Amino acid sequence: MEFPKEIQAIAISKTGDLEVVERQTVPFPQQGPGQFIVKVVYGGVNTIDTYFRKGLYPIKSFPQVLGNEAAGYIVALPTDPKVLNDPRFKARGYYVGQRVGIYGLGAHAEYVASNWVHTFPVPDGIDLAAAAAALLQGLTCITQMTESYNVQKGDTILVHTVAGGLGLLFTAYAKARGATVIGTTSSADKAEIAKSFGADHVILYPKENTVARVLQLTSGRGVHAVYDGVGKDTFMANFDLVRRKGTLVNVGNASGPVEPISPLKLSAKNLKLVRPSMANYIVTPEEADHYIKELWEAIEGGLFQLRIEGVFAFSTEGARKAQKELTTPGGRIAGKLIIKIADEF
Repeated sequence: MEFPKEIQAIAISKTGDLEVVERQTVPFPQQGPGQFIVKVVYGGVNTIDTYFRKGLYPIKSFPQVLGNEAAGYIVALPTDPKVLNDPRFKARGYYVGQRVGIYGLGAHAEYVASNWVHTFPVPDGIDLAAAAAALLQGLTCITQMTESYNVQKGDTILVHTVAGGLGLLFTAYAKARGATVIGTTSSADKAEIAKSFGADHVILYPKENTVARVLQLTSGRGVHAVYDGVGKDTFMANFDLVRRKGTLVNVGNASGPVEPISPLKLSAKNLKLVRPSMANYIVTPEEADHYIKELWEAIEGGLFQLRIEGVFAFSTEGARKAQKELTTPGGRIAGKLIIKIADEF
């Protein structure tokens, strides 16, 4: 197959606010020996995209294509004999034309060179829009509720921004494990959505004192674990609402990074503090296979009922609007945003 020399992508040439996000012409991706070339159909929009855009996460060179997840079709296979003969590679049954989900920076482009370990065949019962919407957040949910803190039956956990795409998955997954879920959100409408996914109690943080309400709901004991993707604006208060020997999981930095914390801060209640990266839970093919199997089964079995809130155009305006919608404090978004990059075959 003959490929173009240049492609279109959502990229930045410097870090900054929304105006640095543009649809740009960039070189066709250079394929490494252990990589696929994937023609992208949908790209998932995530808060981590804004971290790269703002410079919170390091960028090696510009222009930098944004996006950390996508779904599309394989158009070229790896060439490395060691990869082609790897038992895990063979078990995935790859072929040109196969539908796949991909994880990795630079996914919002017409074509992507994707590491084989993080290129996942999509089951027939899952469409590409759902695959692009679920991959990053679904794997984050499952890995962090298994390894960052292993949610158990009888636990009570707190999920900040419970009506977001990740928050809804956290809720459904924790309920499936038998936990009680307390969530925070900005509006009554979002609270109803979170409850429809299983949340037991939802705190409207603009109107209620989160710490006081959590302690009331837990008879003063506090929660076993907190999953906090907000960061700077909420994190320190978590120390007051988590119980003795509890766990604080700093999922993300939507409001900015958490200020440095002295280890002595943990000793008052013998707490655990975890700042995980989902990527570090799926480094090996064995890890990736284990967790992607659980994700696809959660979608096919109905545990993860994906709520796609918006589908945006593959354009400068569309990409900027998606990031703005995602990050507006108290905004309307309750679910996941995706960008349509191409039509399906």
